[in-house]
Amino acid sequence: MTGIRFVYFDLDDTLLDHRQAQHLALVDLHGMLPTLGEVPLRKVHSTYREVNGKVWREYAAGTRSKEGTRSGRFELLFEALGIEADAMVAADKYLEAYADHWELHEGALEVFDRVTKRYPTGVLTNGFAEAQRAKLARFPHLTAAFSAIVISEEEGVLKPHPELFRIATARAGVGPAEILYVGDSLHSDVVGGLNAGWQVAWYTDGEEVAGEPRVFRFSDWTDLAGLLRV
Repeated sequence: MTGIRFVYFDLDDTLLDHRQAQHLALVDLHGMLPTLGEVPLRKVHSTYREVNGKVWREYAAGTRSKEGTRSGRFELLFEALGIEADAMVAADKYLEAYADHWELHEGALEVFDRVTKRYPTGVLTNGFAEAQRAKLARFPHLTAAFSAIVISEEEGVLKPHPELFRIATARAGVGPAEILYVGDSLHSDVVGGLNAGWQVAWYTDGEEVAGEPRVFRFSDWTDLAGLLRV
């Protein structure tokens, strides 16, 4: 991987440990709602992952509204679990708990700081604008380093849509092949980045993308530092 002049980072499950925050928020919600608390926590987690994925796919396809996504996942969760609870109340409580548990991935900040001393950086993230902006506000050290902030809802399209990557490329001010994207999602980040002509550092324990020299797979942040020689 050569010729990198700009580095974009994904936010959730790349810099921030979204899965852990989600897990802990569901634990909190399980203790707050009596009917939900009667269901084994493991079943709550597995069912939530299933319905949440379905709802977000519908939102990405334009068949579900923002509010329908926010509360709809809990309507479907309660229906699947066969319990009664107020989905709007659950959504509010969940989001409050979720925000309480935002943390950076171990090792991410140190390497991020080293990267920003050598390269201009930005963030490219899916998600609702108010939530993603709140995360950035929680970690002003990150935000101060970004020269470009691209949030899907603010642009009207989600990764891996080519238009979102076109917007991000323009804001970076360099050519597509000169951008490295650090992200965790094969579909949204790796495929989206490659289709845009970017290079990609894939944060994962999964398989490599066979025969694709523009993808660097890593699970330890020090390996990314080695790639970028920082």
